[in-house]
Amino acid sequence: MVSARDGGSGEDPGSPDHGGTDVDWDQLLLQLGTQPLEEGWVTLEEASRAAGVSRSTLRSWYRAGQIPSRMVAGVHGPQRVVPLDAVVDRALRSSRARRQLEHARSLEAEVESLRRRIEAIERHLGLG
Repeated sequence: MVSARDGGSGEDPGSPDHGGTDVDWDQLLLQLGTQPLEEGWVTLEEASRAAGVSRSTLRSWYRAGQIPSRMVAGVHGPQRVVPLDAVVDRALRSSRARRQLEHARSLEAEVESLRRRIEAIERHLGLG
C-alpha cells in the first residue's frame, strides 16, 4: 500500500518493518458506533457556535492536547466530538474570546443605561 506518509516508497507503514500495527477499520468503526455519547459531548460545529470560536481553533486545541476529543459514529460516518465544558473553559482563557465577552457585556451595560435614561425622561415628561 502506498500512502502520502511513507513518501511513496510502496512499503506498508503498518508492516512489521515500520513498527506499526495493523488496524481493522471496520471493527474500529463498529466499536465507535456502539459507544454511547456521554452527556456534554458535542460536535465541533455545536462547540464552535456555543463558545464563539472557529472549528479550526477547536482542531488546534485538541491536537495540542488542550481539550479532550474522540471520534463517534455520525450520520455521514465518524465525527469528532468534544466536551462543551472543556471548550468553554479553554475559550475563556483565550484573550480574544475574553475580549469578545467583555465587549458583549459592555453592550449590555450600555443598553441598560439607555433604558434607565429613557425611563427618567418619560417620568420627567409625565409619560411613565
